[in-house]
Amino acid sequence: MSEKIAIRTTDAPAPAHTFSQGVRKGPFVQVSGQGPVDPATGEYLHPGDVAAQTVRVLRNVKAIVEASGASFDDVVMLRVYLTTRDDFAAMNDAYGEFVTANTAGGVLPSRTTVFTGLPHPDMLVEIDAIAIVAA
Repeated sequence: MSEKIAIRTTDAPAPAHTFSQGVRKGPFVQVSGQGPVDPATGEYLHPGDVAAQTVRVLRNVKAIVEASGASFDDVVMLRVYLTTRDDFAAMNDAYGEFVTANTAGGVLPSRTTVFTGLPHPDMLVEIDAIAIVAA
């Protein structure tokens, strides 16, 4: 049976609470929900700009995936949480550009989008991920 390992990287924001940036068990990697936070300063970035926040969030997700030993191409699922439907088109465009540019194998990850409240007032988007580390 494989050990459960906490994923840690300074290339993504430190977790603000009692959870890991990500967890790996065997080939499975779960990345905790990421917000538009600068890893170096801990500051929330791009208030009011969901497209810029989406790119920052995906960069944070990618850093944690890579710290696990996987690549962004190994991501099989992304869950996007938005605070308002009005931001969907701008998020979707930024998301599509980033994910397409970072998925070398050509098979895009699955995705779910949910509209909900988020834990910080400056957050317009949060994204988590599941990856499978290639053998």
